[in-house]
Amino acid sequence: MEKRKIRINMLSMADAVDGQGVGSAYLELINLLKEEGKEEFEIGINQGKGYDIIHAHTIEPRNYFKLKFSKCPTVAYVHFLPDTLDGSIQLPKFLFQIFKKYVIRFYQTADYLVVVNPIFQKDMIKAGLEEKKIHYIPNFVSKEKFYLKTKQEKKELRKKYEIQEKDFVVLGAGQVQTRKGVLDFVEVAKKLPDITFIWAGGFSFGAITDGHSELKKIMEHPPKNVKFLGIVPREEMNDLFNVADLLFVPSYNELFPMTILEAVSTETPILLRDLELYQDILFQKYLKGKNNKDFEKQIQVLKTNKKLYQEQVENAKYISHFYSKEHVYQMWKEFYCRILKEKK
Repeated sequence: MEKRKIRINMLSMADAVDGQGVGSAYLELINLLKEEGKEEFEIGINQGKGYDIIHAHTIEPRNYFKLKFSKCPTVAYVHFLPDTLDGSIQLPKFLFQIFKKYVIRFYQTADYLVVVNPIFQKDMIKAGLEEKKIHYIPNFVSKEKFYLKTKQEKKELRKKYEIQEKDFVVLGAGQVQTRKGVLDFVEVAKKLPDITFIWAGGFSFGAITDGHSELKKIMEHPPKNVKFLGIVPREEMNDLFNVADLLFVPSYNELFPMTILEAVSTETPILLRDLELYQDILFQKYLKGKNNKDFEKQIQVLKTNKKLYQEQVENAKYISHFYSKEHVYQMWKEFYCRILKEKK
């Protein structure tokens, strides 16, 4: 007799807007379960009843009610905490406080919570979430979609983006918002006029983005060595990582940026703000800085020191190997099977 597959109803609007890490993580998980888990799992997207597990990726009210009234095990993917919204969106203070409380209430409604970075478990507990509900499963990216291209392919891509072959290219990626460190990205670029800086991303939250008016002016009138590409479809991002010599993430607050995993899959070195959250998940295999002066120095050294640059390429390979889809799939498989057994 054929073994019945576990049916999972994925609740998400994460892919409705391009350029969001939440959407990237969601799509990667769907593809992972459909490819690696085709014998184990049956996946539905925003369906009704008749599923064994409900897994919410986004926090719309309709998803809240599905979690609240479900008779099967429910999972919420924790891509952000209320405090990480500071510097992302601008709302009247009373509305923002209501929204933050709603976010916590949403997470409290789920039977299980999955977080992509173990360091945030203590912040989740502090916010009023039960420790026994929290489980850590990291992000990953597909090596079929993010991979190193040949030298000739890279040469052609540079022509496409009107970049000289000899140029040292620093890439920033993500939503254009204060929290992402876009202002610092531009200030560092001003100090390094002989280096090309590219930012891939736009205003996914529109006019309510924190710092919208200031950031919009900079996007419309950037320094000569800075290009803002706007929101880039995910299928084109592999090209940009292959064009770049370095991914620069000056973000002030993250859980686990998908751009980091995408970059290391193309063997692109990474430079990050020195935040505690990266220490356990990236194994000190990255460059870091505390401020713009640090960032300037690191970029200059990386451009001129070929030995250091090659060391950082090897570090990128190390990180990429650890977050393989086979490893992460086993974690998801064990998790789904266990919560179904616990509920029964």
